[in-house]
Amino acid sequence: MSLQTCSIVRNVDVDGPRSITSYNPATEEEIATVSALESDGAVDAVCAAKEAFPGWAATPVAERQKIIGRWLEIMLDEQDELARLVSAEGGKPITEARLVDLFPGLEVLSFYSKKLSKLLAFKPVKPYQLLFAHWKTGYRFDPLGVMAVITPWNYPVGIPMAEIVPAVGAGNTVVFKPASATVLTGLMLGDMARRAGFPPGVVNTVALPGSATDVVLDHPDVVKVLFTGSVEIGRHVARRCAERLVPAQLELGGKDAAVVAADAHLERTARGVVWGAFVNSGQTCASIERLYVERPIHDRLLKRVVELTSELKIGDPSVPDTDMGPLTTKGQLDIVARQVEEALAAGARALTGGARPDGPGFFYPPTVLVDVNDDMEVMREETFGPLLPVIPVDSIDEAVRRANRSKFGLTASGWTRSRATAARLQRELEAGVVTINDHAVAFVEQTGTWGGVRESGIGRAHGQFGLHEMVNVKYVMRDPGTDKAMPWYYPYGEDFASFLGAALPLLYRKGLGKFSTVFALAGTKRFWQRVRKGTLLANLRKLF
Repeated sequence: MSLQTCSIVRNVDVDGPRSITSYNPATEEEIATVSALESDGAVDAVCAAKEAFPGWAATPVAERQKIIGRWLEIMLDEQDELARLVSAEGGKPITEARLVDLFPGLEVLSFYSKKLSKLLAFKPVKPYQLLFAHWKTGYRFDPLGVMAVITPWNYPVGIPMAEIVPAVGAGNTVVFKPASATVLTGLMLGDMARRAGFPPGVVNTVALPGSATDVVLDHPDVVKVLFTGSVEIGRHVARRCAERLVPAQLELGGKDAAVVAADAHLERTARGVVWGAFVNSGQTCASIERLYVERPIHDRLLKRVVELTSELKIGDPSVPDTDMGPLTTKGQLDIVARQVEEALAAGARALTGGARPDGPGFFYPPTVLVDVNDDMEVMREETFGPLLPVIPVDSIDEAVRRANRSKFGLTASGWTRSRATAARLQRELEAGVVTINDHAVAFVEQTGTWGGVRESGIGRAHGQFGLHEMVNVKYVMRDPGTDKAMPWYYPYGEDFASFLGAALPLLYRKGLGKFSTVFALAGTKRFWQRVRKGTLLANLRKLF
C-alpha cells in the first residue's frame, strides 16, 4: 500500500518538524510515521488557501463540478486501497469500511458533481410589499473564504467528504486537519483531491498535532470552522471562534435513543437495533445508546437482540467474515470499560460481553445491559462504544419522555408498523434527525440534513441546508432607478404625514374598510408625484 506521509499545501508535499505515528488498533503495531507540521506550517496552509480563494471563487460552478466528478472517479478506482487503509487505521472490517465510510464519501461526490449548479443558482423572489413590487430581487449564494475542516477518527472518509466537498464546491478554500489516529487516511484523501485537479491552495491537508490546532482557529483569515468531535473539544473550538466572532459549525456527541412500539416487526427491529448499536464498534455519534421498549414486546425483542449480538464475529478486521473489529484508540476502550464496570457495580447486568478481553488490540465485546437506571453514566454520557442498554417502558408516552430527557439530541429512531405512531414519534422525539424503522443511515442521504440540538451541536450538513452553511446567503435587489425620488425619500412634512396616514390602513387593514382611505391617499401630492401607478394597478391583488 502506497502511503502519503506528509502534508499537502499548494498541491506540494510539505515536511514538518513534528511526527505523528499511526497504529493498527487490532494489533497495536505501527503502520507508519507521518511528518507533521507545527504552527508555522499551519499558518502557511491558511495563507495558501487565502491566496487561492479569489481565483477559485471565480471559477465557474460547472468547472468545480467536473473536478469533483474526477475525485469521484479516483476514489472509485482506488476503493480497495482506501478501504484497506481505513480498516488498518480505524479497526473497521474492510466490508464495513466500504459501507459506512466509502459509500457516504462516494455519495457526497456524486451528489455535488451533479446537483451543485442547481443548488447554487440564483433564486429569484417576488417582493411581498406592494411598494417594492417593481424590484428585481432574489438570493445569491456566494462563497465565504477560507474554511478550517477539523474531523474525527471514527469515520475518516465519510465525515471529511461531507464537509470538504460542499465547502469547495461552493467556492471556498479549505485547510483540512484529519484526526491524528487516522492521519494516513486523511492524507490519502488530500492526495486524491490534488490528483482530481483542484488548483494549488484550494484543498490543503495538514498533518497537525491537536496541540497546534489553535493557530488555525485563531487565524484572522479563517472565516468559518467546521468541526466534528467531542463536546469538550467542541466547546473549546466555539470559545476560540467566539473571540473573533467567527461562526463554527459543530457536530458533537450523541446519546441516541431508539423507541420500540409494541407493534414493531420483531425480526426487522432486532436486526436494525443490533446494527445501529454496534456498527463501527459503536463508535458513531448516532449509535443507539439507549433502547426503550414497550413491555408487550420487550422480552421477545431482548431475547432476539441477545441472540443476534452473540452471533457477531469479533476479530481481525482484515478477515472478510469479521463483523466487528477493535475500537480505534486505547483511550476510547478505557472509557467503554469504565462505564460498563461502574454500571455493573451499581446493579446492571450484562447479557452479552461486559468485560475487556485479554490479548493485543483495543477489542471490547458487544455488550447488552439490562437493569440500568437513569442515574448511571451509561444512560447519561456518550459511550461511543459497543454498548446497548435496554429499558422496558409502560407506554410510548414514557418512552418519549425518557428519550428526550438528555442533554444530547443528534438522532433518534422509532420502530413501529403504525403510521400514526410513526408520525407521533417523528413529531415528538427531540433530535436533529428522526428515522422510523431504521437508524443512523440518514447520514448517507444527501438531500437530508444532518445535525443535532442541545449539546449535539450547532448547524447542519448535507443538502441545500448544509450548503447554506458554506455560503453567504445574500439577498439582492435592483430598482430600475428611473424615478426621480421614491415615496419614502425626504422631505417629510404634512403632505407626507397624510400620505402615510392613508397608506398604512390601505396596506394592512382587513376587509372593505381599508378602501375608505383611498380618497385620502389620492389627495396627497406624494401619491401623484412618487408612486408608480401602473405597478400599483398590476399588483392590486396584494391589497386583498
